[in-house]
Amino acid sequence: MESKVRADFNYNPSLMDFPYIIKWDENKCTRCGKCTAVCPMKAIEPAVFVKRLVESEGPFPSPSMVRKVYHGIRQVDDVERYCTGCGMCETVCPNGAIFPVYNPANKFLFHKNKSGVPYKRGGRRNDQSLSTLDRLKFTRISMLTDPALDAQRHEFNIVTLLGRVMPAEELPLKVKGDDLIYEGNEYIPPVREIFPIMIGSMSMGALSPRMWEGLMLGVAYLNEVEKIPVVMCSGEGGVPPRLLKSRFVKYLIIQIASGYFGWDEIIHTIPKMKEDPCAIEIKYGQGAKPGDGGLLMAPKVLPHIAKIRGVPPYVDLPSPPTHQTKYSIEESVMKMITSMSMAFGFRVPVFPKISGTKTALAVLNNLVRNPFAAGLSIDGEDGGTGAAYNVSLDKMGHPIASNIRDCYLELVKYGKQNEIPLIAAGGIGKTGNLAANTAALIMLGASAVSIGKYIMQAAAGCLGDERNRCNICNIGKCPKGITTQDPKLYKRLDVDKVAERTVEVFKAANMELKKIFAPMGRSTQLPIGMSDGLSADDKAIAERLKIDYAC
Repeated sequence: MESKVRADFNYNPSLMDFPYIIKWDENKCTRCGKCTAVCPMKAIEPAVFVKRLVESEGPFPSPSMVRKVYHGIRQVDDVERYCTGCGMCETVCPNGAIFPVYNPANKFLFHKNKSGVPYKRGGRRNDQSLSTLDRLKFTRISMLTDPALDAQRHEFNIVTLLGRVMPAEELPLKVKGDDLIYEGNEYIPPVREIFPIMIGSMSMGALSPRMWEGLMLGVAYLNEVEKIPVVMCSGEGGVPPRLLKSRFVKYLIIQIASGYFGWDEIIHTIPKMKEDPCAIEIKYGQGAKPGDGGLLMAPKVLPHIAKIRGVPPYVDLPSPPTHQTKYSIEESVMKMITSMSMAFGFRVPVFPKISGTKTALAVLNNLVRNPFAAGLSIDGEDGGTGAAYNVSLDKMGHPIASNIRDCYLELVKYGKQNEIPLIAAGGIGKTGNLAANTAALIMLGASAVSIGKYIMQAAAGCLGDERNRCNICNIGKCPKGITTQDPKLYKRLDVDKVAERTVEVFKAANMELKKIFAPMGRSTQLPIGMSDGLSADDKAIAERLKIDYAC
């Protein structure tokens, strides 16, 4: 039956339909077998080849047909074992005898959606076009007008505030001598001082244990040694109890999503916590798959992940598209934010995370009226994910630049632009320009940005890209050991190297932000909403974002 199916031309595509084609040089290959051993998809295999050659030998040569048999490497023509282009075969080959080549004329999607099950993958949208953020330039440079600063010599304080910032005249505080005295019973919202670039929500389960450990080590070092207050979001799925009870939890934003995985353990650990977490993020949506819930596929739900999440191992863990006990914006915002604030004694900022969407303004309008809302995180269409349907990744969502700009201008109408922070995410640093994209979003109105895919690429060498290269985060076969729970794969990752690179990334971003803000005369206060410092080389973009057009 199997051979009959494989022989069916309509079912089995040709290799020319695949997104990546393996090139193999038989003359360079020593048949060591390293490439077939490391391929996560088993897309290549040892094979026996037959050649028919015409030879003429002997004292009176006459042409004759000769059949020669030799061993080599063959690409598998099974669509379930397609080459993802990760290049691990090329990496381990001692002779450069094998490498994948991108096939721009591929017909992969025609064959992948079969048996009524749409194609799922990780990564982010397959779009090579230049993003709006990379079209923006910083054109307000102080020369003889305002005093420019020296990024190397002046003292800078590149930090932002996470939490609802009340106007000074509304705070129930009085100055008596050198002391600040609290008078009255009014509520004072908790506020945290953080670096304006945070590590976004990637869960224990989505990331391998070594990747998660490396990121947390890097964050702790940045805070305690470099004095750069970087924070990291836990993602959906809970947090190891040992970390919850440690003093390092103060560098963590704990996420609660619609699946509530791992939250039973978190709630029971609250009385034992030595420190409060940095904040609580309530996830309603993400940019990679707007209107859809989370998904951790069965191959990644190993016993240690199942224990943290409080579920059986080796089963798919889908989260609902919304919190099932909430049926309106008002109810969701009030009930979830208030209950989470109460759980932590109103000492911890609580804010929601939504997908980039036209309905973001409706959510924001409700947050403005809620005294316990600490801000709003918006994840744009270029957000990454560990598992999503291809159609969601490529065709759904709202660009982050215009969404953040609309929300900031809405806050300006209410006079709340300095009160409720906006956090931007989705495609920041997509082309490597992390600091430039961050500064542009800050000037459009964001108080901070959140990165995920960027830190995976910069700190651990993620191979995924926007040409559907690799992007098998969902099935737990990550060739670099970043998004897998398989010990054979995640042992390839060096925890210390991940931590070291994380520190380097943020130190470099810190200096680049100084280089951008110094000529504008900003050193201790971020230029949030300072849109006169931006210009675009596209008239439509400039008009949409209400910034200058420069050509």
